[in-house]
Amino acid sequence: MASFVPRTVFQSSDSLQRSYFLGHHQKGLTKMRTMLSYIDLIIECRDYRVPLTSRNPLFEENLRGRERLIVYTKQDLGSNGTRRDAKREDLIKQWQRPSSVLFSDHKEKRSVREVLKYAANHATAKDSVVGSRMMVVGMPNVGKSSLLNSLRQVGMHKKKVAHTGAQPGVTRKIGTTVKIIEKTANAEAVYLVDTPGVFIPYVPNVESMLKLALCGSVKDTVIPPTTLADFLLYHLNLYNPAVYAQYAPPTNDIVEFLEALGRKTGRLQKGGIPDVEASALWMVHRWRNGHLGKFLLDEVTLAKLEADRRDTQGLGGSLSQARRVEKQARIQRSKQRYLDSG
Repeated sequence: MASFVPRTVFQSSDSLQRSYFLGHHQKGLTKMRTMLSYIDLIIECRDYRVPLTSRNPLFEENLRGRERLIVYTKQDLGSNGTRRDAKREDLIKQWQRPSSVLFSDHKEKRSVREVLKYAANHATAKDSVVGSRMMVVGMPNVGKSSLLNSLRQVGMHKKKVAHTGAQPGVTRKIGTTVKIIEKTANAEAVYLVDTPGVFIPYVPNVESMLKLALCGSVKDTVIPPTTLADFLLYHLNLYNPAVYAQYAPPTNDIVEFLEALGRKTGRLQKGGIPDVEASALWMVHRWRNGHLGKFLLDEVTLAKLEADRRDTQGLGGSLSQARRVEKQARIQRSKQRYLDSG
């Protein structure tokens, strides 16, 4: 029997939607700009599983002039605590200088305390008589509200104040200012403002859109569930097909896999026919919750980091401006491929 060979390239349709920049995203961003005058620190959340793709140039363009702490959330869903993970995290820290970087699991108190310690030290250095005010920002569903709740629970021993959910768009407007560190004899209190997730105006390529959709930054209705499941199967096979061995043998055929999964989990239609779409959604949600392997969708190397910054230049403006920049980049890549082939 021939050994299994995973796909090395994922074939996707260029017709897939590549924007999810909604009205409340723009309103939220505009409101954030008006609040900058009394914000001491921007805490930008990015998804650990897509550390490059979850960077939104809109924040760098519109919220400049304030010190920034970058928190890579959901570390528990992408890291196995290996030396390779640590090396990758060091590379990200170096690349993001002069901004500070922390990696966080909001369910782990030690990790939450690291963010609180940074906030407290920053507030002490500012030496404000009215307390320090910080703002948490990020793409939709990267864990901003979950981080805020954890900071308040650990820092103040108070119950959660921000609503959270599995789908993006739970926070649709700027929240009230929430205290996360109490005033002491030596330091003033620290407050944090929750904000709605803001999507990038135009995603530069289909693969990035699929990564963001797979991580839950867009609603599950935007990209067909079977397409998302197929993209996930592609990555599972590159990571380790054994993670789904209880459902099906190694395969590159998404229909074959989903039919086997439907039969194994009882997701069946009338007549015992596997419900392929329901199985696809279940598969995606299982991975999002860390039950189908812990790995990154982004490749983190110096070359990839440089390419990401180059490819997203100019995407911090309007939707039409972002599309023009992306079109020019696509033309330039085509010219380069022509020169390379000649």
